[in-house]
Amino acid sequence: MKSIIAQFAIPNAIQEPQPLKVGFINDSYIVRAQVSGETSYFLQRINHHIFQNVEGLQRNIQVVTDHIRTKLQAQGIEDIDRRVLRLIPTRDGQLYYRSDEGDYWRMYVLIENATSQERVTPQSAYLAGEAFGQFQCQLSDLPFDALCESIPNFHNIEFRLHQLDEAIADNKAHRLDQCQTIIDRINSRREAMCLVEQLFREGKLPKHINHCDTKVNNMLFDPEGKPMCIVDLDTVMPGFVCSDFGDFMRTAANTGAEDDPNLDHIHVDMAIFEAYTRGYLKTATFLTDLEKELLPFGCRLLSYMQAVRFFTDYLNGDTYYKIQYPEHNLVRTEAQLRLLEEQEKAENDMKAVIAGLV
Repeated sequence: MKSIIAQFAIPNAIQEPQPLKVGFINDSYIVRAQVSGETSYFLQRINHHIFQNVEGLQRNIQVVTDHIRTKLQAQGIEDIDRRVLRLIPTRDGQLYYRSDEGDYWRMYVLIENATSQERVTPQSAYLAGEAFGQFQCQLSDLPFDALCESIPNFHNIEFRLHQLDEAIADNKAHRLDQCQTIIDRINSRREAMCLVEQLFREGKLPKHINHCDTKVNNMLFDPEGKPMCIVDLDTVMPGFVCSDFGDFMRTAANTGAEDDPNLDHIHVDMAIFEAYTRGYLKTATFLTDLEKELLPFGCRLLSYMQAVRFFTDYLNGDTYYKIQYPEHNLVRTEAQLRLLEEQEKAENDMKAVIAGLV
């Protein structure tokens, strides 16, 4: 590990790295300074099996953090390194280091005295809405093609449906029996769910730079509980803003679990929806009328998309998502479809909330 840390351009002496249990994709370590008060660091081994274009991924992060830093400097913000991530380059000026073993490593400045949250309340949902709306607003003048897709077609529903069609045709795990009802429920919404891709092709709906993993635990809070910094920028890439909006609601505004076997637990938490929407619309001042109108659609889209992805993995024999029992992906599929149905029932209420805020 010392030889890896030595590759990065850090000016001060540091202690032994300590593993940090955070996230499920990359391996993370805290590298503290030897001298109290000096800069400490956050070291990560990048999962290059998921993020196969590491160079593009790191370039995305550099472009985004530089853009936000420029905005903060123009506003006269003083503690900028607590408001936006800062990558530490390698000693030869690269944004990552590739070891002889083929592992990819990167390093950030550690943001001290910051906390994250797991549980979503109306108050934290409002703060998250403000923070993610501001994040998108800061990047709204950055051309969407300035970044690559760190995971190609990540939130492209047409691509996800194509993957499902292939899984049905191949039936690798021989699980199609008893699944026709699920296929019918997915297919009955297929055309409607492709609306945003169609609007983009027609030139009516723009793409912006999205976070693509809008969860409350991807924000850092200061000791007073105020949001400081958006983190976990691996999935920052071009997309539709309604997808980011819907991604938060899919988990935070769901009264049940993502894999809840009791479908009666699953409803739309309108208090969370209202709070996040209020915060989001306060700061996402760049939105067009059409983008505001499509926010409830974004909720349904991400639930539908996740149902498609879980069901595709089930038919393929559970090759992507980790499972705890053989029917886990099928249970996840049913839970996401129930959430979608609940969101369909709540659509008029969602529209009323938005109408009252714009």
